[in-house]
Amino acid sequence: MNYHLDPHGAELLQQFRESLPLLQRIQQIAYLTLSQTLEEQGLYVTNIEYRIKDEQSLAGKLERKGSKYATISDITDLFGMRVITFYGDDVDKVAAIVKRLFDVDWQNSVDKRKVHQLTSFGYNSLHYICRLPKSLVSDPEMPELNTFPFEIQMRTALQHVWSTIEHDIGYKGAVQIPPEHRRQFSRLSGMLELIDDEFSRLRNTMTEYRRQMQSLVASGQLDEVPLESDTFRHYLETKPFDALNSRIAAANQAEIYPAPLMPFLPILQDLRLETLGDVKRFIDENADAAYQLALSNLAFTDLDIISETVGLQNLCIVCALKQGRGRFGVKAIFDTLHGQRDSNNSIADMVMEQAATLPFMSQG
Repeated sequence: MNYHLDPHGAELLQQFRESLPLLQRIQQIAYLTLSQTLEEQGLYVTNIEYRIKDEQSLAGKLERKGSKYATISDITDLFGMRVITFYGDDVDKVAAIVKRLFDVDWQNSVDKRKVHQLTSFGYNSLHYICRLPKSLVSDPEMPELNTFPFEIQMRTALQHVWSTIEHDIGYKGAVQIPPEHRRQFSRLSGMLELIDDEFSRLRNTMTEYRRQMQSLVASGQLDEVPLESDTFRHYLETKPFDALNSRIAAANQAEIYPAPLMPFLPILQDLRLETLGDVKRFIDENADAAYQLALSNLAFTDLDIISETVGLQNLCIVCALKQGRGRFGVKAIFDTLHGQRDSNNSIADMVMEQAATLPFMSQG
């Protein structure tokens, strides 16, 4: 392809072609190093984009401003990566990892977030110009590995979306935008910036809330902890149903195999349990009856392996019966656990038959 380049621009383009193997090696090392480290650190990012600038794009750049570059290595974004995060806080975490992995050229790096002007439009990101340190890779046959620069951009998903929209609309192009449209862009930019900040603030608030709930559970202040997904999951880590399960399993010298208990959460909420304190009392008040009910079922079997759900399931059945929900309430429990199916009617009938002779039923 013929480009409209002066001799210096043509020389730079030839240098680029000769540098492609080097750029490909840098790309492989930099991308694998960063992506693996982010995964090891447990830092979730939505995407890591990476590319070597294509020749046509570079030629266009050299046509416009090739004279400002002495050699091809003066162009710092021939290879570039873009790390996209959900939250603004994570941009700084990614930046800290990048600083640890690579040599950062601070003079040519820029935090566009800090130079964002009220009159500017579009979203800003953090741009680091980096080089591969010798501690990461050293190849005497390719010493340029440690001297050739590359760019890493870090931004949030909303910043990325805004930048893409700007580019698609052509806002930063040569066409003069009328003032009313400039104001519209400004308002939208401000709204996205506010949303980005609020998402980060909300995550921090929820993280602190979870810490507080975990602290209350650890200290036994269960009446102050609402029964919800996060708190119940953390409460299950204390193994609150193990004592009842072991008591039931001992009747047949059975082993207990693990099974998920989270599906019981909507059943507990339907039984009008509102806090973890309610769950604790629910266990204490119904454990003996749940044990008796489980034994009446095991009496007809020779099972030597039982599910970890056995205690909680029988607790729920007993509580439903004590609340006067009868056969309908028992069937509703199995409908929630297994989905509505005809076999749940037979199970409910069997449970009602087994429970009929138990003390807690006659006392009602």
